[in-house]
Amino acid sequence: MLYHYLIFFASGLICTLIFNRLLINFSASLGIRNKNDITVRWSNQSKPSLGGISLFLSFLGFIILYLFLNPSINLFSQSAFTGLFIAASLAFMMGIFDDVYNTRPLIKLSIQICCGLIFYYTGSMIEITAYPLLNITITVFWVVMLMNSLNLLDNMDGITGITTIFILIACFSVNLLLSIDTNQLWNVMLLSVIGSLIGFLVYNHPPAKLFMGDSGSQYLGLIVAFFSIKFIFGAGSITNAIPLWQVILGVIVCCSAPLIDTFTVFFNRLKRKSSPFIGGKDHTTHHLVYKGYSEKQVFYCFTLIGFISALFTFLLFWQARSTMNWFSFLALAWFLFAFYFLYKKYPHKKSK
Repeated sequence: MLYHYLIFFASGLICTLIFNRLLINFSASLGIRNKNDITVRWSNQSKPSLGGISLFLSFLGFIILYLFLNPSINLFSQSAFTGLFIAASLAFMMGIFDDVYNTRPLIKLSIQICCGLIFYYTGSMIEITAYPLLNITITVFWVVMLMNSLNLLDNMDGITGITTIFILIACFSVNLLLSIDTNQLWNVMLLSVIGSLIGFLVYNHPPAKLFMGDSGSQYLGLIVAFFSIKFIFGAGSITNAIPLWQVILGVIVCCSAPLIDTFTVFFNRLKRKSSPFIGGKDHTTHHLVYKGYSEKQVFYCFTLIGFISALFTFLLFWQARSTMNWFSFLALAWFLFAFYFLYKKYPHKKSK
């Protein structure tokens, strides 16, 4: 079992390192042909936004390796995997088109809703009520929100990558703890994705040589939505007998960084009576820079927030069945502290 985990983790890491190196070389020669092939970020430096391609190719590489090592298994006979594959492909392609053509928000939203519906109808759904229509709505809302949240958070070098790593580590550890789904496929897939993200961060940590683009952030948002539904929301199943309020708290703590950032952006922009869908320099990452942190220090801040959030998520579920779950109170206190730390605004120029 352990060597399987190591094989898939290493495969994700190595594949992404190779693909990213090739993509950087490609962009230096043929890849950057017009203004749509580069992305200008917070630092006003133009870099190729091709990292999402390496992440998705690594995902395809995982599937090939898994089928090679398990020739008797037909992955596409499993509805949950088929739904994930179709939705991930759809999210990636939508991101590619957005990187190149700057897709209209309504089209993006429609595709994100389709991804949520695919999850629901292939069995990867949030079931926290007795009403199917409400469960569908919650599932779609969660998928759409995470795809947009991680896309919004991708505004500074390394932030979305490191945040996603710790969210997936939390999902992996909770599944090992509670045995929510004993299908080995999901654990090795998680490790492969984590490995690919570490390989991507080699080129994306500040100062970045490569950006993931919308193709990467949309794909990762979809992946995070899937595994948080399966392993964090899934912890509230009848088998585990964990109270709904603890499950919801676990979800919030696990995904604290993207949720806080999305709330901050939407709330502040609506308060200013400006559109929350137009880009600006008013994200939580920017707030830290206005306070005096360097971009590298902001990256370290989000690394620490991701690590502590993942740790508290694990501890919360570890003690979830006890009469007095002190870790629930500590996890809530941590979330409120992180919210205050990231939300607090500092004097700065008006967002563009």
